[in-house]
Amino acid sequence: MTTDRPSTATTAAHEVSRDTSAWAVFLVFLRLGLTSFGGPVAHLGYFRDMFVHRRRWLSEQAYADIVALCQFLPGPASSQVGIVVGLSRAGYGGALAAWLGFTLPSAIALIVLALGLAEFGATVPAGLLHGLKIAAVAIVAQAVWGMGSTLCRGVPRITLMALTAVGALLLPSPWTQLGAIAATAAIGMVWLRDPNVAPHEPLPVAVSHRAGACFIALFAVLLFALPFIATSGSPLAMFDAFYRAGALVFGGGHVVLPLLQAAVVPSGWVNNDVFLAGYGAAQAVPGPLFTFAAFLGASMRIAPSGWLGGLFCTIAIFLPSFLLVFGALPFWERLRRSIGARGALAGVNAGVVGLLAAALYDPVWTSAVHAPSDVAFVLLAWMAVAVWRLPPWLVVFACGAAGWGLGWFA
Repeated sequence: MTTDRPSTATTAAHEVSRDTSAWAVFLVFLRLGLTSFGGPVAHLGYFRDMFVHRRRWLSEQAYADIVALCQFLPGPASSQVGIVVGLSRAGYGGALAAWLGFTLPSAIALIVLALGLAEFGATVPAGLLHGLKIAAVAIVAQAVWGMGSTLCRGVPRITLMALTAVGALLLPSPWTQLGAIAATAAIGMVWLRDPNVAPHEPLPVAVSHRAGACFIALFAVLLFALPFIATSGSPLAMFDAFYRAGALVFGGGHVVLPLLQAAVVPSGWVNNDVFLAGYGAAQAVPGPLFTFAAFLGASMRIAPSGWLGGLFCTIAIFLPSFLLVFGALPFWERLRRSIGARGALAGVNAGVVGLLAAALYDPVWTSAVHAPSDVAFVLLAWMAVAVWRLPPWLVVFACGAAGWGLGWFA
């Protein structure tokens, strides 16, 4: 007796094929992009639960090694982990699918918010925007506190952090920030050398050494050539600013704040109040914090802006992550065994905490705190995030509602 039903083996093969397609990867990451609140550390926890325990795409050790690689590189660690997972599952198409699924929900939400502020900004209560800026103060303060306690242990790291903050406050410019990153890397390479190498296993991703070298070369060419060929106020200048921010941010999404602020506010591309309100709102959406670039791109006073500007700046800020991940994978074994490279990373991590501490004062604190009632509200918001462990998105909504409803912020 015959039947039209496929055999068990055929069905199983079909399921495996479907599960390793770029579309399947996109759907899994889209679900994460819609539900992953809480910042990079929380995202890595969601990824571990999804890909190690539930779907068993990776072993525990392989996932830990992917996280180690992405923390070693500049850029948004959680997005980079997603790119590597997608690459290991469905090749380069899977890497792109993973990034799209995880990034699109928050990018679209922030572009819509930016367009709404542009269209109805005059009718949005000032208290609402002020409440969002208060939330930004509390969240950046918590980021400085948490990153400092993790990355600045011991006198050498604390010293690097403090000196970087002093330099950024006394000489506020993008070049100071770039110089601080280079200087702390050089100092860490000599001063923070650690001979211990954590146990690991080879990454489950194959990228040839030749391809890796090409990706690294393209990354470097764009980083160093764009500032010389971009003219002021042009789309290429905008692309350069966001590409450079994505290429030089170590330590998590919050650290992108000073680089982006220095690029878009003094140039007049985005109003400072809108910048901080958008940064506060970015805490209330799921997915990577780097999608703040979508908000800024849509808010631009120069072309491109709106939907095109949001997508343009989002691609620019995430492009370095793709190039660095693809470029570093073939050389990761050698990098992780290099005592000098690990020392440089430790120095850079201490330096970026200093940059974020300087940004906490200017522009975040100086733009939002003008009265004793503001200080009190910041303290309550910080307690909610740091001590009571409330989700950042909930604190953002509460601050916005309080700013709208209370006369303090009128």
